Amino acid sequence: MVGNNSFKVGLYIRLSRDDGNIESDSIISQRSLLNQYVKENNYVIVDEYVDDGFSGTNFDRPAFKRMIKDIEMGKINMIITKDMSRLGRDYIGTGELIEKYFPNNNIRYIAINDGIDTFIDNTNNDIAPFKAIMNDMYAKDISKKIKSSLHSRMKDGLYVSGRCSFGYMKDPNNKNHLVVNEEQAEIIKLIFDLALKGNTYHYIAQYLTERKIKTPASYYNYVWNTKCINANCISQEYGVWVDTTIKAILTNPIYVGDTVQGKTKKINYKLKKTVKNKPNDFIIVENTHEAIIDRDTFNYVQTLLPKNVKRPEKKRFYLLDGLLYCGDCKHRITVRYQTKTGKSYTTCNYYRTYSKYHVCTTHTNNYETLENVVLDNIREVCKSYLDKSKIKDSIGNIEFEDNSLKIKKQIESLELTNNKLTESLDKTYMDRLKGIIDEEQYIRISENLKQEIESNKSSIDNLKNEQIEENKIDNKQIEKYINEFLSLNNLTRELIINLVEKIYIYQDKRVDIIFIFKNAT
Repeated sequence: MVGNNSFKVGLYIRLSRDDGNIESDSIISQRSLLNQYVKENNYVIVDEYVDDGFSGTNFDRPAFKRMIKDIEMGKINMIITKDMSRLGRDYIGTGELIEKYFPNNNIRYIAINDGIDTFIDNTNNDIAPFKAIMNDMYAKDISKKIKSSLHSRMKDGLYVSGRCSFGYMKDPNNKNHLVVNEEQAEIIKLIFDLALKGNTYHYIAQYLTERKIKTPASYYNYVWNTKCINANCISQEYGVWVDTTIKAILTNPIYVGDTVQGKTKKINYKLKKTVKNKPNDFIIVENTHEAIIDRDTFNYVQTLLPKNVKRPEKKRFYLLDGLLYCGDCKHRITVRYQTKTGKSYTTCNYYRTYSKYHVCTTHTNNYETLENVVLDNIREVCKSYLDKSKIKDSIGNIEFEDNSLKIKKQIESLELTNNKLTESLDKTYMDRLKGIIDEEQYIRISENLKQEIESNKSSIDNLKNEQIEENKIDNKQIEKYINEFLSLNNLTRELIINLVEKIYIYQDKRVDIIFIFKNAT
């Protein structure tokens, strides 16, 4: 018989925000119960592992992972928890730990309130898998209630997000209400004033950076990754404004006093990963807080933000200006004229602005040569598009919305299949518990199911990447633009932007043209 003093005990304590209001589950209460149990049984405590504020639906918890590491290093050989739910609420993961991982590593596990002790043969151990299922169902039920409660509060216009949008802060007297942060609001007003003058995102970002106006990241004390290498380096205190931040501010209706929530949702209650909701599913409540920007100004700015937004005046006109993007860093590529050579060259704007940080490379190309290559490529694609046999095979009379609908149906079909596979996985686990199938059969079947689920998830991700903003121009209108393009010697910029969305230029000279219409080649 192994003596109690031969066990090296690790006490595991977990408290989730979801059950933090239950006094008996508090950290203090659990610690007191575990220490009393250890004292009564003369065990030796080696370490204590506490995860405060972590859900039991997954095992990505810092203290839990430290405990597993100590097990594998031989530091502990016994784990005690208040009950099984403290160890975890995911029944498959908890079952794998108790029935496979702990025995394989010669770990004794005790859940005091559930009467479970893996070194003793008793009936409580036999019903442990069913307790794990009940804990899982409890977590699912709690998740539904919280989701429903949040949804209801969002519809009432209550602000339930963790962090406020730049320009606002939570009301000290009501955490679900926003009040204006006067210092940040002045920056918001400046950004909108600059946009009203027709300035681009990039110009506004540069303007703010050069004047050492603090970025949202600097206000929130984010870590600035760029290392200062000389006296001219931008201070960590202010940060660097970027185009995407300016765009996010200029398009956010929160600044007219509207609350927009529900933009994302969790895949399920066991995962932290979120997916974006469709705009139609956003929860928008108007006039919930004080506006920083009046509604007329906001709406007018929205009309100035399309891709053909007014750009700084240039002495020379470039047909592809505003359509060129760096294929490597995804920032804009600009065209600059060199007086010495009498020629124009492309440069990655991000590299040019922050060259001392080595954030990208030059992407230098002779513009005239590049333009000819691009126009020749567009001509070839346009000719292929007008090839009636190819239109019939690859496009027909279908509008782009139909292609999007097709992708949507494929995603829905794969998601439905995965739901059924998950149900089969759950059923297989229950069959093993009931003795209908043995351990070897369970492992083989479950592994196959898991592989198929992961394969489907990968396919879903690929399909979602194909879902882009579909252009509403129908085929007849596209053909009109293409015919004009092929018939004209002197092309207009208006015609180009009705055919091309973006042109990506790579450092190795590759060119990718993103057409507004579907490429028929």
